Amino acid sequence: MTRWLLLGVLLPLITMPHAAVAAENATSAAQRLMKATPAAAQAKLVQPFTDEARSDWHYTPRQRAGVAWKDMSAEQQAAATELLRTALTAQGLDKVRAVMALEIALREIESRSSRDPENYAIAIFGTPGDAQAGWGWRIEGHHLSLHWTLRGDAYVSSLPQFFGANPARAPRDFGTQVRAGSRVLGAEEDRGFLLLRSLSPEQRKTAIFDTKPYGDILTRNAAKVSPLEPKGIPFAQLGPEQQALLLSLISTFAEHLNPDLATARLARVRAGGLESVRFGWAGGVEPGAPYYFRIQGAAFLIELDNSGGNHIHSAWRDFAGDWGRDTLAEHYRESGPDHPHTAR
Repeated sequence: MTRWLLLGVLLPLITMPHAAVAAENATSAAQRLMKATPAAAQAKLVQPFTDEARSDWHYTPRQRAGVAWKDMSAEQQAAATELLRTALTAQGLDKVRAVMALEIALREIESRSSRDPENYAIAIFGTPGDAQAGWGWRIEGHHLSLHWTLRGDAYVSSLPQFFGANPARAPRDFGTQVRAGSRVLGAEEDRGFLLLRSLSPEQRKTAIFDTKPYGDILTRNAAKVSPLEPKGIPFAQLGPEQQALLLSLISTFAEHLNPDLATARLARVRAGGLESVRFGWAGGVEPGAPYYFRIQGAAFLIELDNSGGNHIHSAWRDFAGDWGRDTLAEHYRESGPDHPHTAR
């Protein structure tokens, strides 16, 4: 497996206009990957740039579109890594690799040879560099599904996003890649509990809306997500320090992205109005107990579920902007009736 550098990057939640993010190397990296892929595998790698193809996603083990890491040559892996680096920080690359490595732990825990840390596929949708119709790509496998949409060389969406971890806390060493006590989604958990612990008894009455979690994130792998029932404590009912904790928690779910992409993502949170944001909790209130929390605003939803106590699913969805639907639809409208594509 290609070696990825390690680097920690903290991303502030700041305000900036919602705009496409330039990524000059994304097109060339995708084209390089296509060129390095044998003709027989091109149909797996390159998929149509349609809602139907792009929204067919899942975070469970299954057959999926794209070329798996284990089936790539060294040249393909290098190009795929270059493509990942156009969207992720080195810390983000390491997070992706850590999710993949947990398959090694599951292989031993479950005694199942089918668990494979290199059974993660890269798929390209459409024609890289297409500034008219747009194009996209994703990396997906068990507990990992990350999607990006571009117009030309500019990123217009980094959603939907799914990260999972099983075990959420490694009970022991599994070779050299998974160390005892390691937690791929530890920051997300810790900051969630930090905010929960900051709430007063009265605030908890509003924030905690159920005594049990639900066995998974509520939105599962839906192709399109609508707002859930507005439960939990509103942003305005939090004190200044608690509001800062909530914004920090939100930013944690974007820290894998390169700074420009993360800033654009987080600006969209503010654009929807912080007054619309709610933090809600269900289940246990101590680490190790099954629990679920969500953060919902006017335009977005973040869910984290740890119903089993040591098995996490987390997702960030955008009600209008998953797969860049809103941005591309606006582009199609501005292009007029002669545009070869229509808003989907």
